[in-house]
Parts: sequence; structure tokens; C-alpha cells
Amino acid sequence: MASKDRILRQKEETRNNILGAAYDIVKEDGWNGLSMRKIADRIEYTAPIIYEYFSNKEAILSELTGKGFIKLSKELEKARSKFEKPEDQLEAMWMAYWDFAFTDTEMYQVMFGVQMTCCSERCSAAEAPYKLFTSVIAEIMKNSNPTEDIIKQKYFTFFSVIHGLIAINIINKSDIMATINAQILKDAISGIIKSIQ
Repeated sequence: MASKDRILRQKEETRNNILGAAYDIVKEDGWNGLSMRKIADRIEYTAPIIYEYFSNKEAILSELTGKGFIKLSKELEKARSKFEKPEDQLEAMWMAYWDFAFTDTEMYQVMFGVQMTCCSERCSAAEAPYKLFTSVIAEIMKNSNPTEDIIKQKYFTFFSVIHGLIAINIINKSDIMATINAQILKDAISGIIKSIQ
């Protein structure tokens, strides 16, 4: 039994090494620089071994996307837990979302399709941030007894503004724009929160 456990641990370690190498390559060369050959060279395996774990590059992207959504969800939960009032929670969560986009930009790009193909439609973990946000929005709006569609609409109002600002900043990197967009972000979040109270 111990040898089976060891084999499973080794397989999981190899899988994680592949994903780690892939992400390191992306950090250095961007998503367009990622290839199965580069991953194999990075971890000193042959390409066929990589294909034993992932059928193609898209499978690796999908796996990394899932890890990204799990990480983002943890950041959102952490931000929410710092406040009691749902309005403060929501603001903190969107600020954490913003911070995630710029501390882990390459991951954000693959998760949300900024300058590349998006992989979130195949990722079950992609629902978690949405559910976290909508639960807090529902709490803020509870006195008006909102429908699920209204809550969803309010979420996408936030998402559209914030994701748009993030995409602008990723595509057109500029210190001046970053400062302006940070203020626009705060204004947008507080304005939308006031509109749903």
C-alpha cells in the first residue's frame, strides 16, 4: 500500500512541477511563449511525459485557470472577513479583486481573456467568485427583496466597470493611468454600492 501512495505522491508532484514550470515560463515570456517543449525543457523531462499528464497546452491553461479562481476566491473571502457591514465587505472584495489582477496579472489574463483566449468557461471553480460577490450584494439589497436576476445584473454592473478598468491598465500600462483608474475604481465601487442600498 505504501508504494501506491508513493507513486500517487510522485505523480501529483510531477503534475505540480509541470504547472509550476508552465507558469514560470508565462511570467518570463507571456502566454504566447508557452509551449509543451519549453515546459519539458524547464523540468528536464521529455515532451511525451508531459503529454501523459496533460493532453495539450489548453489542458494546462484550463488547470492553471482553475487554480487562479481558487486563489482569487480565497483572496475575496479574506477581504470579506475583515468587515462586518456588507457594504464594507463588498468594497473590500472588489479592491482585493483589483489587487489580484495586478499582483497576478498573467493569471488574470488567462482567467478572463485579456489579450488571449479565456479558459473560464470550462472551469468549475470560476463560479466561486461570482457566488461570493452575489451573496454580499443580496445581503445589501435584502430590504428590497431582489430577484436573482436583479442581483446578477448588479454583479455584472460592478464586473463590467472593474474588469474594464483592469483590462485598460493591463493593455495600456501607464503610471498616470494607474493612478487615475485607482480613483475611478473607488468612485465606481462606492457609487454602485449607494445605488443598490
